[in-house]
Parts: sequence; structure tokens; C-alpha cells
Amino acid sequence: MTVETFRSEVKDWLSENFNDKIRSSAEGSEERKQWISKLAGKGWTAPQWPKEYGGAGLDFQEHIGLVQELRAAGAPTLADNGGQGLTMIGPTLLEYGTEEQKLRHLPKIASGEVQWCQGYSEPGSGSDLASLATKCVLDGDHFVLNGQKIWTSGAQNAQWIYVLVRTDSDVPKHDGISMVLVDMDQPGVTIRPIRLISGTSPFCETFFDNAIASKDDLIGEPNHGWTIGKRLLQHERSGIAGLGAGGATTRPAKPQKYYLAELAKNYIGETDDGRVADPSFRDEIIQLQLNQRSFQLTLARTRQENASGKTIGHATSIFKAVGADQDKASSSMQVRAMGSQGSGWEGKGFTPGELGATRNWLGARASSIAGGTNEVQLNIIAKRVLGLPD
Repeated sequence: MTVETFRSEVKDWLSENFNDKIRSSAEGSEERKQWISKLAGKGWTAPQWPKEYGGAGLDFQEHIGLVQELRAAGAPTLADNGGQGLTMIGPTLLEYGTEEQKLRHLPKIASGEVQWCQGYSEPGSGSDLASLATKCVLDGDHFVLNGQKIWTSGAQNAQWIYVLVRTDSDVPKHDGISMVLVDMDQPGVTIRPIRLISGTSPFCETFFDNAIASKDDLIGEPNHGWTIGKRLLQHERSGIAGLGAGGATTRPAKPQKYYLAELAKNYIGETDDGRVADPSFRDEIIQLQLNQRSFQLTLARTRQENASGKTIGHATSIFKAVGADQDKASSSMQVRAMGSQGSGWEGKGFTPGELGATRNWLGARASSIAGGTNEVQLNIIAKRVLGLPD
């Protein structure tokens, strides 16, 4: 089957199964749940995963075609809110998990039945992640965990967490780390949301007090979790940068076409010939759009290389760092264009769009921290991509 034939089949299926009621449905509503169930039945929530694990077994080009047709129709997908199961631990299990682990966890991820979160950072171990101290001791047929994780995104909504733990304290720090999967619905796991300046709480503290994990939920070999953990971070950075097939449309095909320019005209003013009145700000908009377009073209080329079997590896750090900088630049220009109206927090003197711009500007700062700070990414690029000495 050609990609165009497949896309035509997707369009026909959407015309029969998708409607305005689903399009406008709220996350968590019965309509949305039924819609996700239909997608999962086709394997389209995890398009490239093998069918036995809940996927559709599509190739890369078919995946891109599927996502583009879904986006064109305005159809919500599990990837919009499926989070770390689909984009991070799922691909890691496909690469490192046992057959039993894949069959037990992946279909529930693909169906949206189970959500996951990440247990990496600790109060004393952020950028120096290998210094983590959460202990994990084997006791018969299960592990016992004690310690604390922080910045666990979405922990308040997750049923499972993948955790980097210390399983050997008598070896160099990188060599005594393992990755285990932990059921969060147990007395030994406590979640405490962290309220941010943006007014939302996507992050949490997670405490393990004699929490239990099955011996069968160790990923890979004991004390070899650092390699697996780094590989998962590459999946995370690829997702942040938009390197996956879904990124072909989750980031705009063209750089926020005219949005900033129209915004600036509304707040700054425009010339008689329809240009932004401030020539300096106009030049900044043009430069940002050029940078975004260059970034999109490089992403597209890299996706094609990845689809043909070329491993991206540590180059994900380049895309993650550049993408984060562009997100910050774009959000900053939005609030600057609005002037004093872009600095509101609450009150009747601001529109919802203006208040949203302020929060987006604050939230964009997190993109240079999540998945490893930009400073860490620059170190990785220097050492692993450019081959510079320590």
C-alpha cells in the first residue's frame, strides 16, 4: 500500500467516525474516552509500535501521514495528553524490556488506560543525576525503595512511575544505578504537588517509604540503569524538539505564520503599507521566523535520516537546546509586543489572551530546564558530538 492510499483510507475512516462533538469534547469526557478507544482499536495511538503491543505496525512515512490527517481534521490524539508512556518509557521498553514487560505494560500505554511519570531528579541530584541517593534493596522477590524524587511531572495523575535508583553504593556512582518500574497505588508512595509561579502545578515531589517494586519490573540488568536512563532522556529530548513523526505536525509546518506580526500590529501599530510600525521589532520578527523555518527544515531532514536507520543519538541535545531557545524567544516577543498588557497576572484590565501570554512566557523558561538544562546540553554537544576534551 502506498502512503497516499493509506492517507485516503484514514480520511475515509475519519469521515465515518469523527465529528464536531468529538472535536469540541473536553479531556477526560466520555466522548473523548470513546474516541481514544476507537483510535486505540486501530492501533493509531502508537502507530509504529508492533501490533502485539497495541500499535499498528506502521512505517515512518505512514505515521507522518496519519498524524497529518488527524491534525488536519482537528482530531485529538492520545499523544496530546498521553505523555511519558508513549514518548519515553514506551520506546525504552521496546528497546530494553523483556517480552513479559512489553506485553504487560505497552498495550495499557497504547490504550490510554495507564499514565506514567518519571522519577529521576532529587533535591540534591539534578544536573548531576548520577549522584542520586534513592535506595533500592532486593528483598526476596521484590525491591524495597526509600528516598525522594522531585519535579516528577504529572505524578498526581499517573498510575506508574519509572525510577532511577541506587542499588550499589560501593561502586563508582554511574555503575550502581538501576531502573525499576513502580506501581504508585500503594501506601509507600506519597505525592505532593509543587505550585509554580505560573499558577499551575504540573510538577510534584514523590516520596518512597518502603515502597515495593516487583523483581520482574527491573529494566535490564542490576546496576546497568545509567545507560538505559540516558537512552530514555534521548527519547525525551527528541520529543521536546519535535524529532518524532508526531513532531511533523505538533510543531507548526511554518514558523507561527504571521502570528507575531499580526499581534505586533494590534498593539504597536502598523504603517500605511501594512507593516509593523516599529522597524526594529519588525526585523526581530523576521529573524525569528527565519530561525524557526531553518529549524523546521533541519528537523524534517533529521526525521528522514532517522527513518532510514541513522541513529540521532547525542545530537538530540542540539535540537533540544535550540528548540528551547526558540520557544523562549517567541514567548518573550509576544509579551514585549503587548507592552504593559503583556505583564498582567489577573484582573479585568487584561484579556484572557494577554493573561495567557504572560503564563506562556513564564512557562517557556521550563523548556530550557526539562529533559536536562541547556547548560548540560551544551556540555553533551561539546563532548559527545564535537569530541572536545573534558
